[in-house]
Order: sequence, then structure tokens, then C-alpha cells
Amino acid sequence: MAMKMQKSHAGMWIMIVAAVLLEAISTLQYFTSRSATRHEVELRAKAELRKAELEIELHTVEMETAAKTLALLAEKNLNNPDSIYAATRLAVSTLRNNTSMAVAYVPDYFPKYGRFFEACSSRFSEDSIYTRQIGSAEHDYTKMEWFQNGLTIDSCWWCEPYLDDSGSQAYVVSCSCPIKNPKGEVVAVVCIDLSLGDLKNLSDYLQVYPNSYYTIHSGDGTAIVPAPDTVPGRKYSIYTKEIGATGWHIEIIIPEDVLFADINRIGRIVGILMLLGLAVLALIIVYTTRMARRMISLAEKNNRMEGELEIAQTIQSAMLPKVFPPFVDRSDVNLYGMVQPAKEIGGDLYDFYVRHEKLFFCVGDVSGKGVPASLIMATIRSLFRSTTAHEENPARIASEINNAISEQNDENMFITLFIGVLDLNSGVLDYCNAGHNAPVSMSKDGCSIIEVLPNLPIGVMNGFTYQAQQMKMNRGDKLFLYTDGLTEAENERHDQYGEQRMIDNLTAMNDLRPHEIVERMEKSVKEFAGEAPQSDDLTMLAIRYQTPAIVMRNDIQQIPTLAEWIDDLKLPQALNMPINLALEEAVTNVMMYAYPGRNDGQVFVEYTEAESEKGKKLIFTISDSGIPFDPTQKAEVDTSLPAEEREIGGLGIHLVRQLMDEVRYERDEGKNILTLVKNI
Repeated sequence: MAMKMQKSHAGMWIMIVAAVLLEAISTLQYFTSRSATRHEVELRAKAELRKAELEIELHTVEMETAAKTLALLAEKNLNNPDSIYAATRLAVSTLRNNTSMAVAYVPDYFPKYGRFFEACSSRFSEDSIYTRQIGSAEHDYTKMEWFQNGLTIDSCWWCEPYLDDSGSQAYVVSCSCPIKNPKGEVVAVVCIDLSLGDLKNLSDYLQVYPNSYYTIHSGDGTAIVPAPDTVPGRKYSIYTKEIGATGWHIEIIIPEDVLFADINRIGRIVGILMLLGLAVLALIIVYTTRMARRMISLAEKNNRMEGELEIAQTIQSAMLPKVFPPFVDRSDVNLYGMVQPAKEIGGDLYDFYVRHEKLFFCVGDVSGKGVPASLIMATIRSLFRSTTAHEENPARIASEINNAISEQNDENMFITLFIGVLDLNSGVLDYCNAGHNAPVSMSKDGCSIIEVLPNLPIGVMNGFTYQAQQMKMNRGDKLFLYTDGLTEAENERHDQYGEQRMIDNLTAMNDLRPHEIVERMEKSVKEFAGEAPQSDDLTMLAIRYQTPAIVMRNDIQQIPTLAEWIDDLKLPQALNMPINLALEEAVTNVMMYAYPGRNDGQVFVEYTEAESEKGKKLIFTISDSGIPFDPTQKAEVDTSLPAEEREIGGLGIHLVRQLMDEVRYERDEGKNILTLVKNI
């Protein structure tokens, strides 16, 4: 009962917290939307103000241009007042939205017309232009602001609004422009009127929002286009911009309830939706509580599975050979292998061991991936070890493993498996291929896929009779085994790595040691796949059947044993002496410099053969675990100099260079490796 009450209280608190969060989110959304709307309105208002500014400037610039043009005409006809009438009439007819244009002269400039002379043309309709002289004592234009400023300025000037009862007979703003005589004296002023009614029509045309409006004020604040009466208590947003040509200010006035009408309507809708959301939330809480219990249970199961996978991965890794070189007491065989699962654990396997001077080895690929495949893999490895403990024929080994797997193969899984038994004394390889990828033979004659019989994979048919095959491996030959995770590896374009690419790369690696071959092939596959995910387990095993190496103590007294070892190699008789001499010098050099002042340490000498461009080449590898020392860095000895003039040392490596065709050094895994090559 207490548990139920706790759950009920928890649900109630969830409802309260959810309601508060919804309210907070709604409020935040509302004010964010208001801010965004205001920002949008401000941007639009600025754009409209700029539009209005350009429209007004278009009118004012047009009128200023007309005023300047009329001033130029008047200056050319200063003594011909009759021509001024025609000029003002022409100017009025070419302008739009203009009511009146006049040229007013200084008093007594034309005595025959009286003290005041002002030629004026006015437009009262599209087809009606009235031209006359309006200067008189009753209309003393010399007292007008536009005339007085026109006498003192050098360019156009706009006056404050006023009632023109003589020319335009309307409220106007006027643009003044001076007229000068040849002496540079101002003798008259051009006046062009712009009706305030035209500006009012312009502001109506540029209305942005319903119930919004424009106002225009002059530089001293006089209303050119006045604002209408506002509603008491109503809030407004006002945006202002100066009109550069005239110094006027234009404003957009927008009621805020118009701006935020949509947001307020959405707010009411959101409130209703919040109530519905709380009701839905209550249902979700009930459902989520039930789902949470299930998720906790699933999480516990997943944690157990992950732990079990880690244990399985550790066990699987422990079952595979991972110490290389594997046979430190043998020099007649060298191996290196690797498994790279596509998932945490995989179904590929390889195994090997030596019994009765025979190397037993296998490489397999279980159908499927994950835990089931890993269990079958472990079973196959155990069966391989138990069967080969008493059986040396690979066909019978495959049959016993197949019968054991087939009897309890309820999951119908199968295994491709290659089993080999290499006689380390004779080099005879007996093998049986159970549906696996055929290995690659790497010899002095090149690289090629070996011939295999089409035996069924393990686990397909109980009682199937497997057939074995046999081949001969010579000293220095290598065998490369792999799973289809190599040849079927795909890149991002879904191209496969393929057998031919594998053969080409192995051919280029024919002179390398097993661990170098496997590591470089692994790198080649990764570079080919690029960013594409690994789709299958990848397994490789390289085996080298080699001439037993000679192992000597760090003792000069061991040098004579080299001659016996070289005799056992059965080299061409003419090469025995020079090769023996070169090896003696090289080994002596190693003992002197790799282990200075020490009596411990060993020197290994290995022999292999390989094909070269001109025929065959003999390769001798001398290795030690002493301090790093590169004898090839010794400078060439100038044998033309007398002995007393030559530097001490260097004759040994000089002799080796003369006897051998190639001498190279490398430091690898803490060892000095000196390679001598003789072409034949």
C-alpha cells in the first residue's frame, strides 16, 4: 500500500512539475515570439521607411533639378522678362505632383513692371496651367522665407511649410534656388512649391499595417504630414528616419495590438493545448511507469549479456595462439597468424602445434557471427586438438570432426576448414580442404593458389568421406592461409578485395617473413576498405618452411661451425668458399660490436632462396639481440692507400661487399638484422 502511495505521489509531483514546465515554456515561447515579431516589424519598418525616403527624395531631387535648370535659363535671359513666363510654364508642364513654380526678382529690377516682379506658372489640373505676374505690394514676396534664404545661399534650400495664397493656393513647402548676374550677384530666386497634399497621398500609399500611418516633420519639428488623433490608452510603436535631402523626419506609427494580434490568438490556442497536454501527460505517466520497469529489466539483461560477451571474448582470445614466434627452440619453421572479428566475438579460427616432427595446423570459418559462431569455433578448435593427438591423416581428422559436429548440429551451422600436416623433415604437406578458401603457395617460382578437392564443409552431412591431398614444400617456401573476410572485404563502393589483388600483393611480399606478410596484408585490406565497416571476420596465417638456422654462442671459437652448416646447404661448389668467407667476416663483426665486453648472447644465421630478375638469389640473414650497430654505415675502404695511411677497421665489411651482391641492415623488434644476398 505504501508503495502505491509513493507511486501516486510521484505521479502527482510529475504532473505539477510538468504543468510548471509547460507554463514556463509557453511563457518563454510567447515572449520570444513577441521579440521576434517586434524585430521583424522593425526590419520591415526600416525597409518601408527607406522606401518612403527614396520616394520623397525622388520628388525633392526632381524639383531641385528643375529649380536649378530654371535658374540657368533665367540667368541666360536676365534682361528678357517675357521669356521667364515661358520657362516657368515649361517647367511646370514637365514636373509631376507640382502645383506652382515662380521666378521672383529683387525689387526694382524691371522698373517698367513696378517694384515687384514675380513670374509664376501654376497647375490646377492635368490640362490647366495658369501663368501670370503675381508680384505686388499686397504680395510682397521679399518678406517670404524662401526668398530671403534664396538670396543668401548658393544652392537649393527647403523652407518650412506655409500657406501659399498667391501661387499654389495651398499649404506647401518650397524649394529655393538663387539666380545670379554675370558679376555673381543674386538678382532673383527660383521657387518651386510641393503640395503637402501630395506628401499625404504618398504616406497613405506606403501604409504597412492596418491602422498604421506615416507622419512627416520638418527639421524644426513642424508637421508637414500631421499624425491623426490616437486612441487614449492604446500603445503604439514608432519608427523614425531622417530624409537626408531635406532634413525632414518621416515616422511609421503602428498600434501594438495590431502587431501582436496573431501572437495573442496563438497564445489562447496554446493555453487550450496545454490543458489537453496535461491530460495526455497523465496517460503518458501511467504508460511510462510501466515501460520504465520493462526497460530496467532489459538494461539488467543487457549488462549481463555485455559481461558475458567480454568473458566470451577473453576465452576465445585465450584459445587462439598469440605468442610469436611460437617455436623458439625450432628454426625450421616460422609462423604468424591473426584474427580480427567483425563483432565483439567471431567465428574464425586458426590453430597449430608440433607433434612428432610434424606441424599440425588449420584455418576455419564458421557460418554466421556472434555468440553461436564463437561456440562452434571453440568446439572445432577443441576437436582439432583432440583428434590430431592420435591421428595424422588430414582426411580422417576432417571426418572425425565432421561426424562429431553433425550429430548435434541443431542450428544447421557449417564450417569451412583447411587442415594441414607438414612433415618438417621431408617437407611433405598432407592436407584436406573442407570447403574452405584454397591457400596460396609462395615459392621461388612465384605465388599461386594450390589445387584443392571440393570436399563438403564440416557439419553439412554426417558420414561424408573426405579426401586428402599432398604436395611438396621446399626450404624457403611459404603457405598463406586466409578466410573469405580477406577476399570479400568491401570498400565504400561495394567493390571486393578479390583473389587477384591478394595474389598481386603476396607476389610483392614473397621475400618477407611471415609476420611481415600478415601485417602488410592487414594494412592493405584496411586501406582498400577505407571508411566502409568490416562486414566479416578476417583471419590470416602465414607458414614458412625454412632451412634450419645455425645458432652460435657469442664466441669466436664458434666460427668454424659455419663451414659445416654451409656444406649442408648443398650450394654450388664454386660459391662455398666466397659465401663462407663473407659469412665468417660478417659474424665476426657482429660478435665484436653487438656484444662488446660480453660473453653471453647468440648469433643466428638463416638461409633462404628467392627468384630475382636475372635468375635466383641466395639470401643469408644474420640476427642478434645486441646493441644497435649498423656495419653498412662504415665508409668504403680506399685499398689504393698504404696500410699505415688507412683508418683502422672497415676491411671486414669491405670484403663482405666485394663477395656479396647486396648488403643491407635493419633494426626490428630489438634485433640487429644483417641481410646478405648473392645472385646466381
